[in-house]
Amino acid sequence: MERNNNLHRQVASLRQSLFDQGYVEEQFIELEELQDDATPNFVEEVVTLFYNYSARLIHNIDQSLEEHPLDFAKLDNFMHQFKGSSSSIGAKKVKIECTQFMEYCRARNVEG
Repeated sequence: MERNNNLHRQVASLRQSLFDQGYVEEQFIELEELQDDATPNFVEEVVTLFYNYSARLIHNIDQSLEEHPLDFAKLDNFMHQFKGSSSSIGAKKVKIECTQFMEYCRARNVEG
């Protein structure tokens, strides 16, 4: 029983550190609140969907960065999608980076 309590404390500490370091924000708490006995894996499923979708977007972004000349509108669109999905799960740092990348696209800044 003591071991379980230690594990629960470690998980709670790790979770709190994600908030403290700015990796996640309040939206993540809202996701957790949607999880209940009827959907015990809700957060895991949503985060897994986010990860899979993000991997595809990153692949598309990488491919677009290889095009010459760069299609800034296309890149901005991909980043807009990435920002939206990041916001929906509370991935604060990802959302911030997406916003910055979008600003570079709109300024047609290739050095970003």
